[in-house]
Amino acid sequence: MTDTNHLPDQDQEQPLISHLLELRQRLMRVLLVVLLIFLAMFYFANDLYTYLSAPLTALLPEGTSMIATDVTSPFFAPFKLTLVASIFLAMPVILHQIWGFIAPGLYQNEKRLAVPLLVSSVFLFYAGIAFAYYVVFPLIFGFFTSVGPENVDVMTDISSYLNFVLKLFFAFGIVFEIPIATLLLIWTGVSTPNSLAEKRAYVVVGCFVLGMLLTPPDIISQSLLAVPMWLLFELGILMGRILVKKNKDEDDDEFDEEFEDAMHEEETNHRD
Repeated sequence: MTDTNHLPDQDQEQPLISHLLELRQRLMRVLLVVLLIFLAMFYFANDLYTYLSAPLTALLPEGTSMIATDVTSPFFAPFKLTLVASIFLAMPVILHQIWGFIAPGLYQNEKRLAVPLLVSSVFLFYAGIAFAYYVVFPLIFGFFTSVGPENVDVMTDISSYLNFVLKLFFAFGIVFEIPIATLLLIWTGVSTPNSLAEKRAYVVVGCFVLGMLLTPPDIISQSLLAVPMWLLFELGILMGRILVKKNKDEDDDEFDEEFEDAMHEEETNHRD
């Protein structure tokens, strides 16, 4: 006779195994895309680093340049930059694979909102990086290169510079996701636009605290991170108010339709 005592456990394990296999498959796709982008860009690794260092090298005193204090830095710094750039460029594919993994577990109304959120997340992440490169870097590097003693030549190590800018890229990329996070808090019912607006003073203080922790210790870079954080928070509240109003209108329309159907059914029954 067949022992059926463990069949329920086997039925529960089978979906778990299939989910793990799907997750592995999607991770392999992501790694493959990142590898292909990396191989395509590695030939231009030195050019990429030259472009990345332009905001600083343009402000260096005449006759000075960036230096490499480690023997392996001239190779590993562009290598690391190319790898990180490959991951950044593969972000749409990464988010698409994440979406494909979680989409089957979402309701239809959640799917309608999730797709714009994913697209907006990618756009805002790239916008944060662009803001850091084109707005923040010229200002903070101009400040740092102008406040040093006159008898000190500014010659930044290429690895130190790379770590510094990648940290700022990541910080600004994440910070520009604040509208999405705020919208999710409102959408899931964790908070409301009015409740978040009442905490505005605490949020402003928190923005400057995070700006102090995530940026170099100068008021310029702290403000350049804190002010956009606050403005993006306000944008999230505005989007939340629009979302709440839209959902309310949809609920009212649905209620009106149900009411009309009920009245029509009652009239039909009365005639019969």
